[in-house]
Amino acid sequence: MLNGLKKIGVMTSGGDAPGMNAAVRAVVRACSYYEITPCAIYSGYQGLIDGKIEEMGPRSVANILSQGGTVLKSARCMEFRTEEGRRKAYEQFMAAGLGALIVIGGDGSFTGARLFQKEFGIPVVGIPGTIDNDIFGTDFTIGYDTALNTVVDAVDKIRDTASSHDRLFFIEVMGRDAGFIALNSGIATGVEQILIPEINKPVEQLIDRIRQSGRAGKGSSMIMVAEGDKSGSNIYQLADKVQEQLPEYDIKVTVLGHIQRGGRPSCSDRVLASRLGVAAVKSLKDGISGVMVGVRKGEVALTPLEEAIKQHNEIDPLLLEVAEITSI
Repeated sequence: MLNGLKKIGVMTSGGDAPGMNAAVRAVVRACSYYEITPCAIYSGYQGLIDGKIEEMGPRSVANILSQGGTVLKSARCMEFRTEEGRRKAYEQFMAAGLGALIVIGGDGSFTGARLFQKEFGIPVVGIPGTIDNDIFGTDFTIGYDTALNTVVDAVDKIRDTASSHDRLFFIEVMGRDAGFIALNSGIATGVEQILIPEINKPVEQLIDRIRQSGRAGKGSSMIMVAEGDKSGSNIYQLADKVQEQLPEYDIKVTVLGHIQRGGRPSCSDRVLASRLGVAAVKSLKDGISGVMVGVRKGEVALTPLEEAIKQHNEIDPLLLEVAEITSI
């Protein structure tokens, strides 16, 4: 156990993700279970700089398990990227009597945590909370499953109107650098084509596939597009390019946007967040820091923060094949 570990600070950082509250709850209750005082740090690294730190107890996190968003708030902090900002954060950290830090977020948040540990010797552990599922060292990130279910529900509804009017729908989902949401939700909803950042698919190829679908008797089609896809500068430009070549189609664009990050977390995300929250506290209690806790092949696994930051989960080529085969 870390010598003199009396208090652990916990924060949520970067973009919010369903299940973050479940992770906070698990951290707070695991701390209390091991007789360590948990402290909430509000508004991420900015809150740490500003000293927005508050002791918590088991009842402080009652009834947040099912809530979306994050009760600790989250904010991107440019000041923490400076040496002066991190020094302020360290001074507030020490003034609060904290002995370790748990950061719930993505690779940007982990980059800050690793730098904080390197400069000041602060024990830190990361918990992957992002709907993109692109963090290396875990099969799934907190929020990913809920986001998938949200997209599937929305696209199923769009399918109804697409079929009723023989329309071609372009649907944009989140995924600036990773296509996990687009690929998996696209397969689950039976879309005709899936465009993701990892695969450069020419517009001409997309148009040919749409024509093939028309010849196969499909009166309506749906194209799933990750926001990071490079087929056009944006989904509207892509839709315009297709419209020029296929004027006979009634083309509509739907951007699902931030509804993917909201809502009550799924059962899977609540369980995952609870497992990882407890694992983070146990890691620090056992003297292990500088790692991210994740789940690989059903088991809790620890990955050095440096690896979690530098590497990314890769798209399964077998899923790409499944998408191609089932879309005919």
